[in-house]
Amino acid sequence: MIIGIGVDVVLVTRFGHQLKKAPALRNRLFVSAERELSTRSLAARFAAKEAVAKALGAPAGMNWQDCQVVLDAAGAPTVHVEGTVARVAEAKGVKRWHLSLSHDGDVATAMVIAEG
Repeated sequence: MIIGIGVDVVLVTRFGHQLKKAPALRNRLFVSAERELSTRSLAARFAAKEAVAKALGAPAGMNWQDCQVVLDAAGAPTVHVEGTVARVAEAKGVKRWHLSLSHDGDVATAMVIAEG
């Protein structure tokens, strides 16, 4: 059963400007394993975090670092949640995440399905 669906689009250049303008943003949004990735990869991961939030109904108090995009053994992106995000997901009955990331030119997109 589908619990929620989320999608988000991020303009890579604009996102890069925001990271330069507010350097603390990188630490607030990303865990240490993500912080050194390219701006293009960070934009896609931010889109994924936004899509997860939307799939959960945009709960208040979500800690961005409690949601991470990790690569599985085959190199496919997957969603890993803990803390604030995991608690909301558990309360809503989420058992599995589906994630698709895409880039085209200056656009990074993410689609998330929360499955129960």
